[in-house]
Amino acid sequence: MLTILVANIKGGCGKTTVATHLAAASAAAGLPTVLADVDRQHSSLGWLERRPGQAPALVGLDWAKDFSDAPRGTKRLVIDAPAALKTKQIEDLVKMADIVVLPVLPGAFDEQATQRFLTKLDELKRIAKKKATVAVVGNRMRARTRAADRLDRFLGGIGHQVVTRLRDSQIYADAAESGLSLFDMPGKRAAEHRGDWQPLLSYIDGV
Repeated sequence: MLTILVANIKGGCGKTTVATHLAAASAAAGLPTVLADVDRQHSSLGWLERRPGQAPALVGLDWAKDFSDAPRGTKRLVIDAPAALKTKQIEDLVKMADIVVLPVLPGAFDEQATQRFLTKLDELKRIAKKKATVAVVGNRMRARTRAADRLDRFLGGIGHQVVTRLRDSQIYADAAESGLSLFDMPGKRAAEHRGDWQPLLSYIDGV
C-alpha cells in the first residue's frame, strides 16, 4: 500500500482539492483507494457523500479522532490533513507516509507558513533518511501575474522538488460541488487541466 499525506500548516491552500483529486485519480486507474479525512470539518468525507454512484468507488475513513486501519487490499491511502497541525500530529502522520504532498498558494503569508512547515518536515527522521519524499505543488497559479512570479521565485529556493503547478480555475469548485474530480469529468476543458496533474501522478507512480 502506498500512503500519500497531503499536508501544510497553512489553511486554505487547497489540501482537500489535492487529496480528493489524487484519490479519484487512483480510483479511476483501477486501484482500490481509501481517502482518510483527519480534519474535523470533514470536507473530504462531505465530498465523498456527494459523489455519484457511477463514479469510481472510494472508501472514506474518519480520522478526526482516531486512526483506523484501511481495508485489506487497499493499494492507495490518501490522507487529507488539517491546517495548524501540532508537532505530535505531524510526526504521527509522516510516520505513515511514503509521500508528503505539500500544496502552496502564491502569497507572502502562504510562503512563510510553508517554509516553517518544510523546516519542521526536514527535522523528522523519516524525511531526513529519505524513507518518505516531499512533493511540493504550486496551486491556483495564474500565468503572467506578479503573484505567480513571486511564487516561482520562492519555489526555486526551498530545497524540495516542485513537482507541478496547478492552474487556477472555476472547474475545481464545479467538480467539488458534485463530488467529482477532473478525473471523473468528460470534455476538453477537464482534459486540459488534467494535464497539470500528470507530473504529480507520474512522480507518485515512481515512488
